[in-house]
Amino acid sequence: MDNRTRARELAMQALYQLDVQGSDLLEFLGQFFLENTPDELVRKLASEWTRGTWQNLPQCDGLIVASSIKWEISRLAFVDKSILRLAVYQLKFCPDIPPKVVINEAIELAKKFSTTQSPAFVNGVLDAVLKRVKPERSADNRQ
Repeated sequence: MDNRTRARELAMQALYQLDVQGSDLLEFLGQFFLENTPDELVRKLASEWTRGTWQNLPQCDGLIVASSIKWEISRLAFVDKSILRLAVYQLKFCPDIPPKVVINEAIELAKKFSTTQSPAFVNGVLDAVLKRVKPERSADNRQ
């Protein structure tokens, strides 16, 4: 498995735990990542993406709600919410990661960890999010 793919899996799982157990869990993330992979790069990426997503949660959730028709964030399954939050964070705040990669990886996470309907839902929401953040990404690339 690719290092970045494994880091996304761990970040999604950490975001799930944070959503269920709360921010107090942040101090134990390093231990969680250490228990789940010996690879330092994977741990570093997973930690960076988890913390970045969690710190920017209001913006990520706002984009998810604005891009998912008739869905409130509280109605989303925890796994789908964690996948979407991570992907939205990467679309909005990680211009070094191509949007197509972010969306494809999120769909793969949904296939592996969620229901049969989740990949299509994740794809639809992230396509809509990308349309909203694409002008920002383009502006960032011109500067």
